[in-house]
Amino acid sequence: MVRHYLVKGRVQGVGFRWYVHREAAALALRGWVRNTEDGHVEVVASGPSEDLAALREALEKGSRGSRVDAVIEHELDDAEAKDLGPFQIEGAW
Repeated sequence: MVRHYLVKGRVQGVGFRWYVHREAAALALRGWVRNTEDGHVEVVASGPSEDLAALREALEKGSRGSRVDAVIEHELDDAEAKDLGPFQIEGAW
């Protein structure tokens, strides 16, 4: 299964991408997390449905210092998974 999440709230500049990376890597998910230009965080993750559900719970909880107002989830075609590698942070220096 492949899911796309858009996380809205105070999620930039508070370590949110690193938090998502840690949670997703612990679940052995494949995919990526990155900031968007409009102040949100975007996540694409692939793995078993129960692990994606656990990731969604982590996204809704948020990192310390963050405030999650909404998590918008979309199901992607399973073919999207073929291009996903180990979970990574995109745009991190």
